[in-house]
Amino acid sequence: MTSLIIAGVVAVMAVVAVAVPFLGAAGNDAAIDGPTAAVARRLALIEQRDYVLGALKDLEFDHRTGKVTDEDYRGLVGPLRRQAAEAIQALDAAMQSPTEE
Repeated sequence: MTSLIIAGVVAVMAVVAVAVPFLGAAGNDAAIDGPTAAVARRLALIEQRDYVLGALKDLEFDHRTGKVTDEDYRGLVGPLRRQAAEAIQALDAAMQSPTEE
């Protein structure tokens, strides 16, 4: 009989230990609201940077394998490099500014 009571107490303590983090997060709506405007802007800039750098990498590969002519390469690489530089500068500026979190 005593072991049954001890097992019941241990079971209740285990349920409470597992439930406490979930009960504490119930009042914290900020955790489910999503990213702030500053964080969303940074994510967009990171995606833009990655997209442009990927396009540059693909262009370089296609040029080296002969799929893109020298003339086409020269016409495409300049604007892509400018876009990459602008995206990196904007991301650096966004990372320097204080967050609204």
